[in-house]
Amino acid sequence: MLTQPYHLYIERTNAAKNMARYYALEISTTLFGDTCLTRRWGRIGFSGQTMAHHFEHERDAVRLFLALTRQKRAKGYRPCPLQSRALT
Repeated sequence: MLTQPYHLYIERTNAAKNMARYYALEISTTLFGDTCLTRRWGRIGFSGQTMAHHFEHERDAVRLFLALTRQKRAKGYRPCPLQSRALT
């Protein structure tokens, strides 16, 4: 069971480079009680790709969640308003 919800949706856009990307992270619990970090990324408006990481302990998933968040923020990804969020 998770102690708190972990969800993140960030975007990186640059009209000059025709760049419109999104990155989403979520930590959840599987049916077997394991902790799962799910990553989704791709071009805004498209389904993109998905990767799941399974962990025995929530703290390990949170560490990866925070590390990935720092990496993406350093590359220019930023939170976006809910009304412009891509429905994928």
